[in-house]
Amino acid sequence: MTTATPGAPPGPVPERGGTPEELRRIAAACFGIDEFREGQFEAMEAAASGRDVLAVMPTGHGKSAIYQVPGTALPGTAVVVSPLIALQHDQVEAINADLGAERAFAVNSKVGPRRERAAWDAVESGRAKFLFLAPEQLAREETAERLAAHPPSLFVVDEAHCIASWGHDFRPDYLVLGEAVERLGHPPVVALTATASPHTRAEIVDRLGMRDPLVLVHSFDRPNIELRVVRHHKASDKRRAVLAEVAGLAGPGLVYVATRRETEEYAAQLAGRGLRAEAYHAGRRQAERQEVHERFLADELDVVVATTAFGMGIDKPDVRYVVHADIPDSLDSYYQEIGRAGRDGRPALAVLHYRSEDLGLQQYFAGAAPDEADLETVFRGVRAEGPVRARELRERTGLGPRAQARALHLLEHSGGVLATPQGYRAVTGAAPGRVVARALAEAAAQHRIDRSRIEMMRGYAETDGCRRDWLLNYFGEETSGWCGNCDNCEEEGSAAEAEERLAATPHGWEIQTPVAHREWGHGIVMGAEPDRITVLFDSVGYKELSLRLIEENAGLLVHEGPAGG
Repeated sequence: MTTATPGAPPGPVPERGGTPEELRRIAAACFGIDEFREGQFEAMEAAASGRDVLAVMPTGHGKSAIYQVPGTALPGTAVVVSPLIALQHDQVEAINADLGAERAFAVNSKVGPRRERAAWDAVESGRAKFLFLAPEQLAREETAERLAAHPPSLFVVDEAHCIASWGHDFRPDYLVLGEAVERLGHPPVVALTATASPHTRAEIVDRLGMRDPLVLVHSFDRPNIELRVVRHHKASDKRRAVLAEVAGLAGPGLVYVATRRETEEYAAQLAGRGLRAEAYHAGRRQAERQEVHERFLADELDVVVATTAFGMGIDKPDVRYVVHADIPDSLDSYYQEIGRAGRDGRPALAVLHYRSEDLGLQQYFAGAAPDEADLETVFRGVRAEGPVRARELRERTGLGPRAQARALHLLEHSGGVLATPQGYRAVTGAAPGRVVARALAEAAAQHRIDRSRIEMMRGYAETDGCRRDWLLNYFGEETSGWCGNCDNCEEEGSAAEAEERLAATPHGWEIQTPVAHREWGHGIVMGAEPDRITVLFDSVGYKELSLRLIEENAGLLVHEGPAGG
């Protein structure tokens, strides 16, 4: 489906080139694209004409072409922000091979001084069509000044879900990107991701300051992946079941666990059962992590046991299973991780081993409150020095990048601080006490939303209905209620039960219907059953509401208008 997110109207766009005819010619001649997938060419045209684009498309749908074709056609250099250095390297090599010349460059911590100088020389001479940067590079004043002197033709954010606290791989470094966009005069922004729930999409648009973006969202369904949940009462039973299952599966595969220690323990135990198994977590040296990555891609490993540190940017088509030994913090995370299986379209398996007690760990992680003193320190620093860059502000506050980034995010979203092309500045007349109080209230609201996401994860694990239905409804996609390829749908009589349930679902509460709650405000219906609906509220996240309660309390929940209106 294709939707347009409302926002501020774009400013006047200078003559840019990149006509539809030229885009088609470049797509075919340079990138070998003769036929376009749904939404692909529409996104290219929008970016070439100067419009912001958010594309939520599955791996293999051609997201990279959305910026590569117009970036080649337009004058100047397209800046591509990518969080993975290995992925940057691969993309640079692929583009240069397609264009038959060195027109793509990367600047990151692994690039030596000589290559970095060559990259900037190419940008300044106009020879570079693409410059790949890690997000932390944009926090450097030297980088910002050089880009400002040669404004980019496009500002591309790959793995854009990393900018959203609701995203499955949140990266505080990404919080500098909105400031960078403003400082560069707001070139057309192209944000790309494979998975984003409605709330995550809204957060991406907001934090990047996107103006009237073209938003393209494609189906999240991966019907070739069989979904299963295995419930356990004892942790010891769960461990034995995970080991036995993985030892009996044909790989290659991935096992996700909650802690670094567990990656080492599971990998050692699986190796003892004859599998080529390795552990992967952020505590291992970079060289070791890279070696595991390369061996997995080269089919030298049967299974990688990992924390969430492993997987983003991995494009191995033949992963046959993804087993979770611990429940993730959200369906965003879970969908991203199981989506690494079966990318070749062949049958694959996703199994969640579930103990309800394990949810306590996720609730603990969701409970960390911001430091009130940090908020006040950052606000007073901005008020005294503003407009000020994040790096300069750290010299005054003494805070680390992550602590300051979180404080700035809360202060900006609660209305006490503004991000401008010149840097952060305090809102005129704002008192520190009131600003900090609003920021703490914003953090409390985010905490409620995080808890609601955990409850949706619980719902997936405990539902007796179609698991694919629950998962896709979470992302705002309507289904038939029976997939035939999950453990619940494989039960005898499940298809007839799903049909009866669908027939009994009351009219008027269809998915994507806008509603308003007396206390929680605006929301969107994300799932409906005969006796209850699930609503995503802006203020408190996901809530299940009894239809009987709604009927008995006039005005508790009302329709705001037609779906999509």
